[in-house]
Amino acid sequence: MKNIFLSASIPLPERHAKYYETADIIAIRESLIALTSIVLPHHRIIWGGHPSITPLVNYVMEKMNLNIQEHVKLYQSLFFKDIFPTDNNKFENIEFTENMGDIHSSIQRMRERMFSENEFAAAVFIGGMDGIEVEYKMFKELHPEALLLPIASTGAATKIVYDSLLPEQFKEERLLNDYGYTSLFQKLLIDKI
Repeated sequence: MKNIFLSASIPLPERHAKYYETADIIAIRESLIALTSIVLPHHRIIWGGHPSITPLVNYVMEKMNLNIQEHVKLYQSLFFKDIFPTDNNKFENIEFTENMGDIHSSIQRMRERMFSENEFAAAVFIGGMDGIEVEYKMFKELHPEALLLPIASTGAATKIVYDSLLPEQFKEERLLNDYGYTSLFQKLLIDKI
């Protein structure tokens, strides 16, 4: 079973407009459902517990009606312990990371642990805000051999990553224009790892 890192969120309108204005919320949701549906039966998804993503992963797990708890690993910073999403309670495999006293240091510590404690075959980036850009750079540095898939059709920070940070040789037209996410993930992720 291989580990796939998921970096995703639904941009908030009150935060950076450059992310929200280009986000395709339906594409973000559909790509997340397709990714978890195709990955979870055979591999593990590891993610940093964003409250807009965790409920979608839980939704797919419930629909699959399989005992696949070992196929998910959720990292959550204790900085947020008073506001954890209720969906956290549905996961057995949660790694709690230290509260470093402020939001930025606490999230950074969570990312450091998540990336250093696991080996990854690939990373998938969907939608998101500034955290996507930070996680892309960290992940690429710490896991240089892993497959990187910024799903640019979801817009937001992932489109910025695709346009500005992804090396030219890894750009793929399907990441920009293909909304058939199940076949996209089969071809560009599952078939390659």
